[in-house]
Amino acid sequence: MAVVSGKWVKVDQKGTGPGKRSSHAITIIGQKVYVFGGEFAPRVPVDNKIYIFDLETQSWSVAEASGDTPPPRIGVTMAAVGDTIYVFGGRDGEHKELNELYSFDTKTNKWALISSGDVGPPHRSYHSTTADDRYVFIFGGCGLAGRLNDLWAFDVVDNKWVEFPSPGENCKGRGGPGLIAVQGKIWVVYGFAGEEVDDVHSFDLAHKTWAQVETSGQKPTARSVFSTLSNGKHIIIYGGEIDPSDQGHMGAGKFSGEIYALDTETLAWQKLEEVADLGGHPGPRGWCAFSGAAWKGSRKGLLVYGGNSPSNDRLDDIFFFSIN
Repeated sequence: MAVVSGKWVKVDQKGTGPGKRSSHAITIIGQKVYVFGGEFAPRVPVDNKIYIFDLETQSWSVAEASGDTPPPRIGVTMAAVGDTIYVFGGRDGEHKELNELYSFDTKTNKWALISSGDVGPPHRSYHSTTADDRYVFIFGGCGLAGRLNDLWAFDVVDNKWVEFPSPGENCKGRGGPGLIAVQGKIWVVYGFAGEEVDDVHSFDLAHKTWAQVETSGQKPTARSVFSTLSNGKHIIIYGGEIDPSDQGHMGAGKFSGEIYALDTETLAWQKLEEVADLGGHPGPRGWCAFSGAAWKGSRKGLLVYGGNSPSNDRLDDIFFFSIN
């Protein structure tokens, strides 16, 4: 089996950015990184601005947004299809779970409220999102009455929600799982289900069926709130919480700084060989914002921004893992 390897690079930043935060979200369109949501103090949303980081100039700006701007929130997700960003759910300053779906048009910088209330997935935070060229997928998270294990998709062409079959009790409701679309399947990787779990499940989009996947190899320990990336047939994960704090969300648990790849054909894990450029390695962290990116002529890699550290200090650095 070919060994996947890569190199960590710390990305310099110019201008005033979002600052230190965790439980936020990013997505990338072209060479622009869009940032929304998050907290500096536990459970206190920072703001509701859209920050933009230009990967070419490595400088920050703030979008002059208009329209139905969503209120501040944490535990939110966002994904892009074309030039439009979709933002779903999260938790507000009164610790209420949310279920509004907003769009942000990056050409006009205009927000729009697409769905809310009884339309679409139930209220949740710390769920996971992935997207392809037509659908924005939502899985799991912390709901009004416990952790969820449901899978939904918003069809951006027909402008409607689709609810998929339940995975059943084998896939426990969970927060902070990995969610990724690879080779016609939606993969649910690990997460927190009352404890950190290490199971993997896949949903076949063509046949609308779930399967629990038995993996082998250099299997990572159970974890949640980690960063994920699809790279061909591989699912790559970095970091995450491997032992929760006894203070819950108010404290910092034990974090991983390792990076692994799952081959979705052989179902074997491998720990990746890493090289740290001058400027270092992101180290152990979780609750980061992350997205796939191509930077400085590289192939697709993983961009990680901010997160929480083992000392419970929020971070504001940016690292890029370039895959060889």
